[in-house]
Amino acid sequence: MTPNSVKIATNWLETANLRPTRQRVALAELLVGDGNHRHVTAESLFDSAQTEGAAVSLATVYNTLRAFCEAGVLQEITVDGSKSYFDTNTHDHPHFFWEDEGRLSDAPADQLVIQRLPKAPDGVEIASVDVVIRLRRV
Repeated sequence: MTPNSVKIATNWLETANLRPTRQRVALAELLVGDGNHRHVTAESLFDSAQTEGAAVSLATVYNTLRAFCEAGVLQEITVDGSKSYFDTNTHDHPHFFWEDEGRLSDAPADQLVIQRLPKAPDGVEIASVDVVIRLRRV
């Protein structure tokens, strides 16, 4: 932890109107403290927290990630209907899922062209479109 990374993490929480508790600041610092975007799972964030000596349980990590998503500072991407990744870049953009590595990364948004979406059923609207492009090494 550096004073600057703690400040970045605290500001990130405050912009989302989230109270900067010790545990939230520790996890936010791991997510955004260096100013870079990242994709994490709850388990990978928990492992990073343990490595850094942060006293958080896996349950706290899950609950905090949910709170961050609800506040709009994280985006959840579900792969295979069972594995969730959390992205600090909340702007609409596609993702690559590297099957061999179980890793998610950003795909170039400027290269994605969606020409037409199906009409939404009556009484609902399309809230978002998630694009996950699965990659497998050959």
